[in-house]
Amino acid sequence: MATQKTTVRGVFVTGTDTGVGKTWVAAGLLAALRRRGIDAVPMKPVQTGCTGRGAALRAPDLESTLAAAGLVPAPGERDLMAPYAFRPACSPHLAAARAGVRIDLACITRAARALAAAHDFVVVEGAGGVLVPLDGRLTMVDLMRRLGLPVLLVARTGLGTINHTLLSLLALRENGLAVAGVVFNQSSPGRRGIIERDNVQTVARLGRVAVAACLCHQQGRRATTINRRALDRLAAQVIE
Repeated sequence: MATQKTTVRGVFVTGTDTGVGKTWVAAGLLAALRRRGIDAVPMKPVQTGCTGRGAALRAPDLESTLAAAGLVPAPGERDLMAPYAFRPACSPHLAAARAGVRIDLACITRAARALAAAHDFVVVEGAGGVLVPLDGRLTMVDLMRRLGLPVLLVARTGLGTINHTLLSLLALRENGLAVAGVVFNQSSPGRRGIIERDNVQTVARLGRVAVAACLCHQQGRRATTINRRALDRLAAQVIE
């Protein structure tokens, strides 16, 4: 399948699963891009588990990313950044069905283009993993294809990540998507041992993929410094 290209300049951050650290990586990358003087903005096309009610619904992942970058959206831009927001904390297809809403990829694409027209770069964060359903037919990978952006895949470092990451890479490539690299995120405390180090090396070798960054657990000043440097290097890579 050919990827449908758009005029959006940016990157799509997806993950091997929910809870792997996509939001943390997207927020850190956004902040790093803005430190480089790039007018980058976030987008969370589909968010479940929102707070508030009605028109006052707030997408928590988007708000976390905005806060990390110290960014206040221009009037009307918050709706472009999170065009589909649902209260139930479940898969997008189920949340949309319960709300009586159909997730329209064309609507998301228009929002992304509007953001791209006003800014230099858009950091798009997916929901869940690569094949999370959006309705009875479409999945998150269809949205990635529609936007046509290079993809950063966020993965855990621990046991089980080899299979999850290689399967995710396979799905991305079978759909004609360009993989910018894998970001390994250590989501639990402790030092990386032989298993974690070997997991990173094995995924890089078998997946024939670049390791875009290895982030350590956010615990203490030293970890913060290490991660900031890694995210600064990642920012330099995605704008090349």
